[in-house]
Amino acid sequence: MARRSKLARTAALGALAVLTLSGCDLNNAFWRFGWPEGVTDQAEQMRHLWTGSVIAALVVGFAVWGLIFWSMVRHRKRGDELPKQTAYNLPLEIVYTIIPFVMIAVLFFYTVVVQNRVQERSNNPDVTIAVNAFKWNWQFVYPETTESNGGTPVSTTGSSTEIPILVVPVDQSIRFEVASADVIHSFWVPEFLFKLDVIPGNENGRDNVFQVTVREEGAFVGRCAELCGTYHANMNFEVRAVSGDDYQAYLAAREEGLSTFDALERIGQPGAATTTQPFDQLTENQQLDAAGN
Repeated sequence: MARRSKLARTAALGALAVLTLSGCDLNNAFWRFGWPEGVTDQAEQMRHLWTGSVIAALVVGFAVWGLIFWSMVRHRKRGDELPKQTAYNLPLEIVYTIIPFVMIAVLFFYTVVVQNRVQERSNNPDVTIAVNAFKWNWQFVYPETTESNGGTPVSTTGSSTEIPILVVPVDQSIRFEVASADVIHSFWVPEFLFKLDVIPGNENGRDNVFQVTVREEGAFVGRCAELCGTYHANMNFEVRAVSGDDYQAYLAAREEGLSTFDALERIGQPGAATTTQPFDQLTENQQLDAAGN
């Protein structure tokens, strides 16, 4: 009993030390257990699920390891006498059959809860942006705006020499409606911790919509996460998260007829992408010729 009490105190002190060293803040590198730090509300909810799942797995793991070592010590050989043989233990078998099912059910429940929260869509989001994918670039359309010179919505279209920049406001719900002009693409921003396949012909379904709320200003690279052809690896874009006032000023500048570059410069942002760059279209021989000249 004294030994068990000592082990219990040691385990409690170890747990207290871990909490103290981590600062009791679960949103740090230690408690994320390798999970990347996202910038959206949805990413935060998924991080909570990941942290809870890893902690539960560690608890089960330590319990199993403890039972293994206890059994090794408790039932080690003490002589030549044959130990008592047991054919089966029905209560124990029932317990270790039920417990895994209970664990799976609990994990499934919390997974579904988080999944529903992450995929929740509002009928009245603060901002709606249409995302059009094509081989091998992106177009971002702001349907609630109108350009003064053409009467069409403000849009940004990428090219082989220009990375398209998707400007979004922070602390507002943003609805992305994705569509493809040709093959299956995938709209992915790693810091959102969320991606959505862009399937041609699926423009009118709810499966082509997702919604996030960005909480941090900054520039974040976006990519196509579906192998879509020759230049798939170069189908990049940039998300520029700005304050609500800067977002409105950006849209106003675009409605006046300014380009994406000039409108970003007006609100004090870099006009060109900072997280990625266009693919060099020169062939290897052309690059060698250019270097020789």
